[in-house]
Amino acid sequence: MPTTNSAAKRLRQSVKKRLHNRIAKKIVKTSSRKALELAAAKEFETAETQFRAAVAKIDKAGARGVLHKNTAARRKSRLAREFKAAVEKAKASS
Repeated sequence: MPTTNSAAKRLRQSVKKRLHNRIAKKIVKTSSRKALELAAAKEFETAETQFRAAVAKIDKAGARGVLHKNTAARRKSRLAREFKAAVEKAKASS
């Protein structure tokens, strides 16, 4: 347990920030997964919309410091590759 007032305040702040960051990361992961699932389900228009939303959420998390900027860039790149592959696979199986 913290012994000083400033240490106690830092503990309270870190708990709040941790919760906020966990929520933001979960939102990024969920929106990315939904975009890939929609692409696999051949709902291309909604998948494209969800993909753009996921990229925007990754950008926002990177800008706010929830994710490191290089991590955000890497996730966007991976998501774009996986999304393109999922769309091509779904179109090929039609």
